Amino acid sequence: MHAASRQALRALRQRLDTVTGKAGSDALVELAGELTAVAELLTGQPRLRRVVADPSTEPERRADLVARLLDGKIGANSLQVAREAVALRWSTPWDLVDALELTSADVLLAAAENDGVLDRVEDELFRFERILDSQSDLSALLDEAAVPASRRIELLDAVVASKVHPITRELLEHAVASRRRRALSFALGDLLDAAANRRERSIAKVVSAVELSADQQNRLAETLSELYHRSISVRIAVEPAVRGGLIVRIGDEVIDGSVAARLSQVRRALAS
Repeated sequence: MHAASRQALRALRQRLDTVTGKAGSDALVELAGELTAVAELLTGQPRLRRVVADPSTEPERRADLVARLLDGKIGANSLQVAREAVALRWSTPWDLVDALELTSADVLLAAAENDGVLDRVEDELFRFERILDSQSDLSALLDEAAVPASRRIELLDAVVASKVHPITRELLEHAVASRRRRALSFALGDLLDAAANRRERSIAKVVSAVELSADQQNRLAETLSELYHRSISVRIAVEPAVRGGLIVRIGDEVIDGSVAARLSQVRRALAS
């Protein structure tokens, strides 16, 4: 997003707090689904998308147009958020659509926080990300735009079924079905970042050859928090291929202290 859209998204998220702060979890899940439906409507209606995001028209006129179109079709909270979204200034019409999808994910994470399951949802998203990393065929199938969204969701459900929390499944289904997202791996990264941002902290994605004890995980989190001067939570994935040591990813930065990496360096040195 360009600067104007990033500012608009921040404003929308701040206004969203007035809605999410007084709504129960069931109402939040419903709100998220309706915001996704509005995003889908704008995705499929190019002329409407351009009209409601046209910065040359008065914000109130754009908001009133959306209200007339959606009144009675979505709930009052969803209509309020949609009105406020189109009244903001977006750099492009597509940024408005993306903002609605991001806001929908924020609402689902708020529902998870309300229910005290945000840690579980975050962990399940991370573990599904690891599944995609290890199963490229599955990742490719879920990313195949030529396959109807309903078929991709069926495949997703066959993988996760009842193994994850309903909010996790809802987040994954939205990510798989969206016509606006990038690769699913990027969508998962965005969701994990959004979950971390809810508690003003960062996530360290750690790959280890063996399971780490709770004490080891706590010490690692404390060390990383001191190193990066901010609160950091760790998510651990076990991968025997690293052979020993750890691979730590925080945002775009990777600290590779694995035995496999060191062996690879030795092989390259011997070959040169």
